[in-house]
Amino acid sequence: MKEYLVIYEQGETSWGAYVPDLPGCVAVGKNRQEVERLIREAIELHVDGIRADGEPIPEPRTFADRISISA
Repeated sequence: MKEYLVIYEQGETSWGAYVPDLPGCVAVGKNRQEVERLIREAIELHVDGIRADGEPIPEPRTFADRISISA
């Protein structure tokens, strides 16, 4: 089992998501719930493609944190 960081971004009319450790693994949806479902599917398809090519599955190496500042 591998756990990958997913970055979610809210746009003006849609949501986007990408996985920094899996270049090219992206999804766009109408709302947060849709993009979460789509990025999960995208990760599974992406990893299946890597396996089919006989390549090693990348290890998760990206982490995130939040920093609070006065603004």
